Amino acid sequence: MNQLKRTPNGLTINGEKVVRTVDLCAAGDTLVLNIPADEQPLEGLAYDLDILYEDGDIVVVNKPPTLPMHPSRAHQGNTLANAIAARYGVTFRAAGRLDKGTSGIVVVCLHAFAAAKLNSKVSKTYTALVHGEYHGAGTFSNTIYRPNAMSTIRACRDYSDAREPGDETAVTHWQAQKTDDRGRSSLQIKLETGRTHQIRVHFAHHSTPLLGDDYYGAPAWDKPGHALHCGEARFVHPVTGEEMTFTCDPPWVDIHSET
Repeated sequence: MNQLKRTPNGLTINGEKVVRTVDLCAAGDTLVLNIPADEQPLEGLAYDLDILYEDGDIVVVNKPPTLPMHPSRAHQGNTLANAIAARYGVTFRAAGRLDKGTSGIVVVCLHAFAAAKLNSKVSKTYTALVHGEYHGAGTFSNTIYRPNAMSTIRACRDYSDAREPGDETAVTHWQAQKTDDRGRSSLQIKLETGRTHQIRVHFAHHSTPLLGDDYYGAPAWDKPGHALHCGEARFVHPVTGEEMTFTCDPPWVDIHSET
């Protein structure tokens, strides 16, 4: 709101510029918000996005595991951010992120107002395939830290261990779905916290890494990325207030033997 107050005609009531955002509107007043366009979006990438939903405020995308979210030293111009810039001509504002190698639902805000409203407000459910037998449900509560500042790899400490600067509280809830005769399990996962690599490092710490996650000690597999997929996202639309739910299937075939 403060930015809109500084924008010419950014915030008006009945055609008059708003000076104080704490003032109340009266019945019949016309309140107009003119959100300024982004000035310098990223270089565009022509990419056939799998769009689950779009309107003038948000777009919901099913991200493939081969597409990174943001430009980085290793990925310049070939990211979801670049694809969004090409299609919509806006700065990339995602309500949450997925690792490269992780597939599934990403909610992208098409302007700053939507991004502010949706910040930390998207509830996600993940599907994962892991090496190891899981039954029932449980929770991992292990502090996550970065052993080497020059690497993105993470590791865990138990809460009973001495805390160090930079340690982050991390809580992961899991529900077993199926186990096959090779000792692999399909899980549904919800996060109470959102740390970098949280699901991947939690399961690796318990000696049951995700299938294909060679970054955390699993053998490579014949699929792109690793077996982690955001298959459901729930949130309240930042402008209309409508409750919204989106789902999509993972890009791999699930294991089939019932637990």
